[in-house]
Amino acid sequence: MKKSVFAVLAVFLLAVLFVGGVSAEKVIAGVDDLEGAKIGVQQGTTGDIYATDYEGDEAGTTISRYLKGADAVQALKTNKIDCVIIDNLPALSYVIKNPDLMILDDALDDVLEGEYYGICLKKDSELTAEINDALSKLKADGTLDQIVNYNTEKFFSEDGVITTEPYVKKNVERPNGVLVMATNAEFAPYEYYDGGVVVGIDADLAQAICDELGYELKINDMGFDAIIPAVESGKADIGVSGITITEDRLKNVDFTDSYATAKQVIIVKNPEAAASPAPIAGLLAGLGAAALALRRL
Repeated sequence: MKKSVFAVLAVFLLAVLFVGGVSAEKVIAGVDDLEGAKIGVQQGTTGDIYATDYEGDEAGTTISRYLKGADAVQALKTNKIDCVIIDNLPALSYVIKNPDLMILDDALDDVLEGEYYGICLKKDSELTAEINDALSKLKADGTLDQIVNYNTEKFFSEDGVITTEPYVKKNVERPNGVLVMATNAEFAPYEYYDGGVVVGIDADLAQAICDELGYELKINDMGFDAIIPAVESGKADIGVSGITITEDRLKNVDFTDSYATAKQVIIVKNPEAAASPAPIAGLLAGLGAAALALRRL
């Protein structure tokens, strides 16, 4: 019995080590390599819209859609897909946390123009003009720049040094009730959780707008592809989640003036990332512990 237990554990260890060393089937060096690739995207995003053009082509390109960008990144790390297409700042946040990944510089610049983020609202909402007025003021007095700079520094600073002051909720009267913001808090540095609270560029921007217009802000976190339906149905007043203004989306909702620009990038495995021996040592230790535990059963 002991021999069979150790044999099973040994096979398991070898299998894990082998899988850890397997590379993705297709190397992506640029946009020309997307044909025939396994592409991962966050469902409903601009990356999804772009990748869909490749779906079902003669090269056999497949698209895997994930509710969270982080899930797509994890699929890339485990070789289930060949690349991820996503917005540039969230991509940078993933690559910083995962040195075994890299962004292909300017890979999509020749095929995709710059994107513009806007706040989406129900068609013909009176709020659109009001929010545009507030946005114009926040741009003119430097508040929007302050919000963007602070959140970018906060999230990406390696030494924790932040030179920009954070935006602070104003002590003002709020006679207009609650403004419900729909977002997907999986899109740092635009929106993400910190200490159980949704923070980021979009959260601060929405708060600044509410301060200007006399609303109390309420943030509802949901799947990205649920945001526009929530705004359409009136379950949310605004959608703020790094949402690119597109002709297709304008058929269903209105957008405010743009408050940020972005672009799509491709994340791939970093071929120069050095393999660490630490995980192997951990697996060997785990093998011994598992064998000991089985002995006690």
